[in-house]
Amino acid sequence: MCLCENAEVDAPSLRTLAGDGLKLAVWEWPGEDPPLLFAHATGFHGRCWDEIVSQFPGRHSLAVDFRGHGRSDKPDPPYVWPEFGNDLAEIADQLGIRDAVGIGHSMGGHSVVAAAIRRPETFRALLLLDPTIFPVAHYGLEPPDVGFVLRRRNRWESAEEMFERFRHRPPFVRWRPEILRDYCEFGLLPGDGGLVLACPPAVEASIYMQSRAPESNLYAGIPSVEASVVVVRAGTTGFPETFDPNASPTAPDLAWRFPNGRDVFLHDRGHFIPMECPDLVAAEIAKLITSDRTAPPGEFARP
Repeated sequence: MCLCENAEVDAPSLRTLAGDGLKLAVWEWPGEDPPLLFAHATGFHGRCWDEIVSQFPGRHSLAVDFRGHGRSDKPDPPYVWPEFGNDLAEIADQLGIRDAVGIGHSMGGHSVVAAAIRRPETFRALLLLDPTIFPVAHYGLEPPDVGFVLRRRNRWESAEEMFERFRHRPPFVRWRPEILRDYCEFGLLPGDGGLVLACPPAVEASIYMQSRAPESNLYAGIPSVEASVVVVRAGTTGFPETFDPNASPTAPDLAWRFPNGRDVFLHDRGHFIPMECPDLVAAEIAKLITSDRTAPPGEFARP
């Protein structure tokens, strides 16, 4: 599989599916299977993956807008984490997705693992980009203080205004400019006499608040995931009592808990790996497209 720099890729079609009484949006690029299935982080949307999808012209790719995000329905909080994995499995079932490479960032990483546990035929391989799968001891702790999320600016005049406000500020200053533009352009919807965030602050805050709930703990099901799994972890660390959006939430030993896991540690990167280094992400996806799913258990993992 060769990567094509600056490739021309057609704009995706927007599909709307029904799941759990909600309308769920899926962006789809046509092409050959096995497909790539992308899952975004809390507060983001499916079009944040455009730059990475562009490196795989001719490959069937899908990027979800999770409930509460993008063009999907936005029920009132609370938002509990099992819903996202269930939605992803339901989308895969409705579209007949099998043997995909699942790519998930942060909450999206948690969700592709949850979907793999629920519907094992969905994935042949998983790329988990700083997934929000905490060390076991963190589940059941008090929720983080996310008051600043509720105070987040919600109304904007234009995507360009949002881009100009963010592009010189951390953490966005480290993002590829074209990815920040996609984040702004597709992260706003008409409302309040202008444009408003496609993930309302109350929704984003609720997701963070539920992240350490006992029902968010996937460890009982992780040993059943037979797909090849690559866990890419950021080097920026935080503390459970403090919420730092740029700190890695990922358990350091997560990769070794999968039967076929590999750990990639990026000591000089923060949590926003797909936005900072999309070429590295694309290279890992290319490896997984051609990886041998039939490798004996344990051959992929090396603690």
